[in-house]
Amino acid sequence: MKLLTIQIEVSHEVEDALTIFAQDSLHALGSEAIRRQDFEEAGWRHDSTVVDWDELHDLPVDVRLIFYFDQERDQDELVAAFRAKLAELKGYGLAVGDGSIKTGYIQDEDWNTVWKKYYQPISFSRHLAIVPEWEDYQPAFPDQKLIKMDPGLAFGTGNHETTQLAMLALERVLTKPVKVADVGTGSGILAIAASKLGAKEVLGTDISDDSMDAAKENFALNNITNYQLQKTSLLAGVAGKYDIIVANILAEILLDLIPQLQAHLADQGKVIFSGIDYLQLPKIKHALDENGFQIILQMQEKRWIGLLISRKDQ
Repeated sequence: MKLLTIQIEVSHEVEDALTIFAQDSLHALGSEAIRRQDFEEAGWRHDSTVVDWDELHDLPVDVRLIFYFDQERDQDELVAAFRAKLAELKGYGLAVGDGSIKTGYIQDEDWNTVWKKYYQPISFSRHLAIVPEWEDYQPAFPDQKLIKMDPGLAFGTGNHETTQLAMLALERVLTKPVKVADVGTGSGILAIAASKLGAKEVLGTDISDDSMDAAKENFALNNITNYQLQKTSLLAGVAGKYDIIVANILAEILLDLIPQLQAHLADQGKVIFSGIDYLQLPKIKHALDENGFQIILQMQEKRWIGLLISRKDQ
């Protein structure tokens, strides 16, 4: 069996938006990102991107996204959908990059075999490590908590800076057993991290059926039982209030989430935002201020921003 591949040359500014679009709207079976920056930094060998390390002559100008679809999908329709999405993102003022699109086919067993070779354990912190479920990882500290992940074809591994910034903020603020909501949970990694760090209850929300399935499998893999999953857009229809609300999603979507926070955040509660390109930070700051929130901690790794947020009266 073969998979249809669609390869797009883009700017890093639209990488996350296009990936979410491919997964949630076009139902891609998998995705791959090849970033030029990964090869220009000392730590690139630890990246989980699937590439042939011997073919460095074919690096992208910025980011190359490759999406995988069932071979029976209509190639022309998918290309048209991607072109329309790129035009929409450009209309938001984002740099989309070259935007050139190529199509092809690959044997699906080749993809499933190769990508696992480059997904390695991440000893994230003193307290947490992210470990592929097929790896035998022995922590240096016996009480380091292991987050076991089998992200499959479509969801995150914990390698991206935005995920790690959110996890750092969780370690900073989760100082007692509280209720945590993970908005846009994806693979469930942040909800799992919260549970491992001592949250008494975790909720994961997402609009994607695939995300619901992947998160449920990863919860089971980690023996997490104190969780709920709710298919919804952001916090729409969510009952109750949460002591910590964490969201690692695009800045444009965070802007839609901010007006929902007051109704779902407990007294003295905290909010964690990640997934923010530094160019988008002023918009987020303005929206938080307009809705009664203040930033109490700001972190940055490369061009990505993570925020710890409280109400202004705290």
